[in-house]
Amino acid sequence: QVQLVESGGGLVQAGGSLRLSCAASGSIFRINAMGWYRQAPGKQRELVAVITSGSSTNYIDSVKGRFTISRGNAKNMVYLQMNSLRPEDTAVYYCNARYGSEWITTWGQGTQVTVSS
Repeated sequence: QVQLVESGGGLVQAGGSLRLSCAASGSIFRINAMGWYRQAPGKQRELVAVITSGSSTNYIDSVKGRFTISRGNAKNMVYLQMNSLRPEDTAVYYCNARYGSEWITTWGQGTQVTVSS
């Protein structure tokens, strides 16, 4: 079992920046990737960014060049630096962990990001 706690969300004007943090605890030694998802009102949750244990990263097209996912020196931390924020980035952001090819099904409480125009 792994527990995930997100933080760092808030209200920001369009063009602003936020940095989200995620702390993982529990059975983290078998995690091979961490990711950030988001869910906007009335929409499905989507995977926004992924970082593997080898530090490879992937992003959805809409955030490429604006968001950066990274890991801390402590292996249980993952961050999402969000720049040039847009109103359409407004959502609850969740981090998640992957074992093998499967993302875990237990979610943290998420952190709300609201971007005003």
